[in-house]
Amino acid sequence: MRGTLAVRVVLLVAGLAMAGAAFAQVYPSRTIRMVVGYPPGGLTDGVARTLQPRLAEALGQQVIVDNRGGGGSTIGTDIVAKSLPDGYTLLVADQALITNPSLYAKLPYDTLKDLQPVALVGAASLVIVVHPSLPARSVNDLVAIAKARPGDVNYASGGNGTATHLAGELFKQVAGVQMVHIPYKGVGLAIVDLLGGHVSIMFSSIGAAGPHANAGKIRALAVTGPSRAPALPAVPTLAESGYPAASVVGYWGVLAPAGVARDIVDKLSGAIATVVKRPDMHQRLVDQGVDPTGSGPAEYGRIIRAEIGKWAKVIRQAGIKVD
Repeated sequence: MRGTLAVRVVLLVAGLAMAGAAFAQVYPSRTIRMVVGYPPGGLTDGVARTLQPRLAEALGQQVIVDNRGGGGSTIGTDIVAKSLPDGYTLLVADQALITNPSLYAKLPYDTLKDLQPVALVGAASLVIVVHPSLPARSVNDLVAIAKARPGDVNYASGGNGTATHLAGELFKQVAGVQMVHIPYKGVGLAIVDLLGGHVSIMFSSIGAAGPHANAGKIRALAVTGPSRAPALPAVPTLAESGYPAASVVGYWGVLAPAGVARDIVDKLSGAIATVVKRPDMHQRLVDQGVDPTGSGPAEYGRIIRAEIGKWAKVIRQAGIKVD
């Protein structure tokens, strides 16, 4: 009798182990939610919606985009950080993931402990553009004008603490110039006032400013990334202009709650890398001003840690805080 009971226990344990293995193998077996920490529209939402149908096809399950705007993306990020670590709730994040730990006095989550990198979708440069009334045709010209007129030159951004604001602050620190920051509620509104000559300079996304620069309505002086932008091939980089320390790159990636099983992370990362390399996906991201990457969790995690340290110094020196 005891022998029979022992056999049953062994079979039960083996059966549970096999069932657990089978369950892991069928991931995903239901809808995956990708949270975006912004309302619909805008670049981060665009990246998520470009990824959505192709990732659904690659994984064989429905993928939905859930917009949870507010708090500079902290509301949506917190939702993911506190979700079950089962691979069915993901975050599509942008540069705010990296800068928010220094911009906010307290976050409801720990970026490095509560979130797990899955894949880096892509990276993007900004472009320094000026209104034609400002007699600057190079970055050196801009620096000379700003030094000759300290505090008299203004630059627009998409809002306090945004990438377009912080890029300007980094440039000021590196170039040793004074410029007045004029924040707007979004890049679109800032571009409108730049076109109208109400502000002189802007550190803009290439997707927003590139067409106006190519049309001659504003003048592009430099792109902030390590290489020239396909949309603005004649425009030099900041490094080429003599200011490599002012270089800025924004990153878009996918993260999950900490604790998701390694095999699930690997499956998601592999699917995203495959999707990003598809010609149609690649071109759609490029059209939005994003350079497709498709790097895995280790590389994305390394970038997050390094960039948090970099921007913490810039934000602290500039004394920037967001309520």
